[in-house]
Amino acid sequence: MGVKKSDSVTMVGMVTLCVMFLISSGLVWGMGSRVPAVGTTAEDFRLVDLEGKAQSLGQYRGKVVLLNFWATWCKPCTTEMPAMQAMYDKLRDKGFVVLAVNELEDEAKVREHIKQHGHTFPVLMDRDNKVANQFGVFGLPVSVFIDEKGVVQEYIKGGLLTEQVILDAVARIQKPEPMKAASLK
Repeated sequence: MGVKKSDSVTMVGMVTLCVMFLISSGLVWGMGSRVPAVGTTAEDFRLVDLEGKAQSLGQYRGKVVLLNFWATWCKPCTTEMPAMQAMYDKLRDKGFVVLAVNELEDEAKVREHIKQHGHTFPVLMDRDNKVANQFGVFGLPVSVFIDEKGVVQEYIKGGLLTEQVILDAVARIQKPEPMKAASLK
């Protein structure tokens, strides 16, 4: 007793329709859309911070933004946070801000973690993972450096942030190399 070709085609069609429905209806927990390309404008978003205040990426235009996606259970995330704090302390008066976007965790747990480690940079709660998906986040941590005009300058996956990495990235962004004119000979 074999399966007829028409039955297998019908089955594939039904599975395809079901998957399309689940994706379009938002019932599938997304893993992130496409990573924003360096040189493109970062899409704005609005999230609530630990004080209950709504914040948007757009309100930080004119500053270099380190947008860091993290979670308390992520060891590489928590390992790089002291470097983020040190550079936030050192550079915030020079047009630099850290926005730490927590993914899907309980606010009380996040608040306790931040208090315990003495972090003072803004922590935003991505309760439905929408912003992480918007920035193509798959795996943590992810850091996105955004310039004063809102343009993505660097996208770093993994726990690679050190004070020097942050300092170098901010310096490159704040003082881009001048364009060299083509020499005419």
